[in-house]
Amino acid sequence: MKSLMTVIWVSLAIVPFASVSAEPQPTKLWVYFGTYTRGDSQSKGIYRGTFDPESGRLGDLELAGETTNPSYLAIHPSKPLLYAVGEMTGLEGKKGGAVSAFAIEPGTGKLRLLDQQSSGGAGPCYVAVDGTGRAALAANYSSGSVACLPIRDDGRLGEAATIIQHEGSSVDPKRQQGPHAHSINLDPTNRFAIAADLGLDKLLVYRLDAERAILTPNEPPFATVAPGGGPRHFDFHPGGRYAYANHEMGCMVTVFRYDAGRGVLQSVQSVSTLPEGFDGSNTTAHIQTHPSGKFVYCSNRGHDSIAIFRVDESTGRLSPAGHVSTRGKTPRNFGIDPAGKYLLAVNQDTDNGVIFRIDPVSGELTATGQEVRVPMSVCVKFMRPVR
Repeated sequence: MKSLMTVIWVSLAIVPFASVSAEPQPTKLWVYFGTYTRGDSQSKGIYRGTFDPESGRLGDLELAGETTNPSYLAIHPSKPLLYAVGEMTGLEGKKGGAVSAFAIEPGTGKLRLLDQQSSGGAGPCYVAVDGTGRAALAANYSSGSVACLPIRDDGRLGEAATIIQHEGSSVDPKRQQGPHAHSINLDPTNRFAIAADLGLDKLLVYRLDAERAILTPNEPPFATVAPGGGPRHFDFHPGGRYAYANHEMGCMVTVFRYDAGRGVLQSVQSVSTLPEGFDGSNTTAHIQTHPSGKFVYCSNRGHDSIAIFRVDESTGRLSPAGHVSTRGKTPRNFGIDPAGKYLLAVNQDTDNGVIFRIDPVSGELTATGQEVRVPMSVCVKFMRPVR
């Protein structure tokens, strides 16, 4: 029987959360894992582990909060609070999904449920908190909508102040008959939110009023990717001048030049995530820029690899730099530690996570030999412990 104490999974993000104490920050970090609790999964909710950024070791896993299908997480930027979307979770008997707010207990990292609100649609798959900590943003895959919820001073959520239903379709008759919002991210200025919609082949851009939790369409309101591409996740270059979107269906990464003053994305390049000659089935899952800005990584499900790209920092353009096997099947997500020394890839269908060392010059990944058991998890967030 698989141990509950080894439940993990990754979409790993670095959260600049400051401890409530003024004492020097500890070396080790807390890591929270969002999971699926459905079917034969042994997960019971959100798990917490301890990561040592010096050795790259991950351990001390425990159940932090019991909840249903917490598939994606976000940490508040300045308070000990965690937010999770719950897929296939209905409130008051209604179909749809939920966003849950949790308080993080000092010392233990345990999670205490504060409240839940509707995500404003069905099948929520992504949640983000704006840089001021006043608004939570959710993307609903099944219904193809996005929502913005106010965060109160005590961390509780108000009902969504904005719900926007995407409209339209694209060229794939099976997967693009309607909208499928797959992620929503804040730009570095915190003035704009970008929603990747797989069903529309668009990155929809919204102006954000965080204080009122209001989203309004930008002008122009979107950027496009190649028909049938299916944009899934999105990440900005640390400098804020460029951004990257992976195509789940088309197995490409598109590079965008970004005008932060107007919230405008301009496509400059698209590059395959697969090696030449590969003819099997594949979908991409997650994309992340290295903290140095020198590399971009993207996961392939089918080829079961991490694609490595080097970044031309003067143009943002990408050069393929190889692939590394994730030593398992279906790497839905992965993450990079805050120091940029390690990448953790987790394989959904073989329940294993593999830690790779990142070469700071080439961006190449080398397996450290450390593996962990990781049943049915889908998101990971790093933060400094709360003392």
